[in-house]
Amino acid sequence: MAEKIEQDLSRFKKIIRGKVKKELGKFVSSGELIGRQGKKLISIPIPRIDIPRFKFTDKQQGGVGQGEGQAGDPLDQGDEDGYGKAGDSPGQHLLEVDISIEELVDMLGEELALPNIQPKNNEKFEEIKNVYRGIRRSGPESLRHVKRTYKQALKRQIFTGEYNPLKPRVVPYKEDRRYRTYKQERLPNFKAVIIYMMDVSGSMGNEQKEIVRLESFWIDAWLKKQYKGIETRYIIHDAVAREVDQETFYHTRESGGTIISSAYKLCQEIIEADYDPMAWNIYPFHFSDGDNWSANDTQECVKLVDEYFSKVANVFCYGQVESEFGSGQFLKDLREKFAGKNDNVITSQIENRDGILNSIKDFLGKGK
Repeated sequence: MAEKIEQDLSRFKKIIRGKVKKELGKFVSSGELIGRQGKKLISIPIPRIDIPRFKFTDKQQGGVGQGEGQAGDPLDQGDEDGYGKAGDSPGQHLLEVDISIEELVDMLGEELALPNIQPKNNEKFEEIKNVYRGIRRSGPESLRHVKRTYKQALKRQIFTGEYNPLKPRVVPYKEDRRYRTYKQERLPNFKAVIIYMMDVSGSMGNEQKEIVRLESFWIDAWLKKQYKGIETRYIIHDAVAREVDQETFYHTRESGGTIISSAYKLCQEIIEADYDPMAWNIYPFHFSDGDNWSANDTQECVKLVDEYFSKVANVFCYGQVESEFGSGQFLKDLREKFAGKNDNVITSQIENRDGILNSIKDFLGKGK
């Protein structure tokens, strides 16, 4: 019975996974989904799942295929759509299932065929870890291996004839005791930082900021799967740039003009102060509607990306969120300079929420 239950549970999990994966694009672009996030799980609403089964009708008619009618006629005419009488039966309800963020990220990686990140060839910080792999005859009681001690005592009693199967009592002696031993291993630990920059000028509306929030959530989740101890920093800018916390980054309402270079210069200062490119994997992401104050400032930005960010960062990513007020010129300027010429500079055009999945693939699909 237990084995049957396990089989049914496994089958149910596969069905759930299939349903979630089929609607992954909808879930990724849903702000409500992130709002349902717990500490480690996300509650996902899915349609009710019924196991297909045969059901006999109560109409006493002939056997299979008997009676009047032509090929293609429906078996039961029923009511016309939209003209049925009010009933007392319940409608279709949604079933909520809890899925770990790690499972969703795995599905995202499978759906987008994302390769695992290959850290750049920088210095490997080593993490020292105690690994318990050996057994010895002496040691502290806190490391006593109960199972191995019991087996040693049982073998001794059987060998000496002390063991009585009718009264199976095993008493370990001092010489029977076995203790776990450990040794220290040095494991490579690559470190990484994500630096998000977002245009919060008057042309960036609430919908554009929500798209940035959703996309950065899944970028975060994927990179955290690849690195241990990843750090995240946030910069907002209009005509000036400032570093803020996560809450401020996603909920700031600003107005005014746009000077993109202010954000790039602040990002450079943060990297030079806290993140040695020889020791860190660096991921700057900038989101804007593509409207910049002047062509001269755009040239300064292009120079910073070319001479600095493309060299110190694993990748420099620019996502342009479509806005009815933005000109979109900045994306054209970056592509004119870097498209097909520098693999470390990645651009993506995000027309709406449906474009989030493709944009994530643009940014993470190279495995850098």
